[in-house]
This record gives sequence, structure tokens and C-alpha cells, in this order.
Amino acid sequence: MNERKPLTSEEISAIVDGLNPIDWTQMELLAKLPPGQRLLPTLNATLMLRAGLRSAFTKKFPELSPSEINMKVLEYLTPVRMPSHGSV
Repeated sequence: MNERKPLTSEEISAIVDGLNPIDWTQMELLAKLPPGQRLLPTLNATLMLRAGLRSAFTKKFPELSPSEINMKVLEYLTPVRMPSHGSV
């Protein structure tokens, strides 16, 4: 089993510098919510992403049924390679 070496302070700084600054107000608001409600912003973002993909695939593949469009979305979002009948 490979053991991971700890990150150096320079490596940590490089990672942190690439991130957006923390929105402390948002963090405080989320911390006050019950755990189940803290997930809602992430779930809403996921729903928007899937809706956008469905819309794009519907325009790109107007001949496909809603079920086939959903399979295209699933194929796009799933790291597991599914057999496809063409490229997405």
C-alpha cells in the first residue's frame, strides 16, 4: 500500500491560492441550518446542471426520446464507460 507524504506548506499554498475566497457570511448562514438543509444548495445546483444538459442534448439530438436524453445525461455525468451508439 502506498503511503502518502504530507504536503509541504508551498504545495498547500499553491492549492489554496487557486481556490475562490471563502464567503464567511455564506458559511455562517449554512452553519445555522440543520444538516439536511445544508445540502439544498448543492442539490439545487445539481438539478440546474442536469436540466441544462437535458436542454443542450435535446437541441443537439432532437430525434431522441426523453428517456434517451436522460441516458445521454447519465452517460455524460458517469465516470463509468457505458456502451454508446455514438459520441456525446
